[in-house]
Amino acid sequence: MDFNQIFRDRTKNFSISIIKLLSPLPYSDALSIIRKQIIRSATSVAANYRAVSRARSDKERFAKICIVVEEIDETQLWLEIIEELKYVDSEKLLAIKSECEELVKVMTTYKFKLSQNI
Repeated sequence: MDFNQIFRDRTKNFSISIIKLLSPLPYSDALSIIRKQIIRSATSVAANYRAVSRARSDKERFAKICIVVEEIDETQLWLEIIEELKYVDSEKLLAIKSECEELVKVMTTYKFKLSQNI
């Protein structure tokens, strides 16, 4: 299997899951800010991971994976906040939080391995 394609699909599906989860929630000023931030960071993970797989050099790949790690970590923060504020039921967040944690681990490991090459 192609690692890059697997994670291109996973990061895109992760973004879609977050959009589907948060889109139906009712409007409030605070929730709208959080919703915008979490959707922005989650979609940035997918977009920047695509850039990782198309990088022209190890340095460019490393720069992009650094952005991916930063954005997936930010997404994890927003998921924690949305859960603690009880905007979304914890049960509904389990699968997304689990996928986020896996993506954090994989992308952090990938970043470390790339850093060894440059």
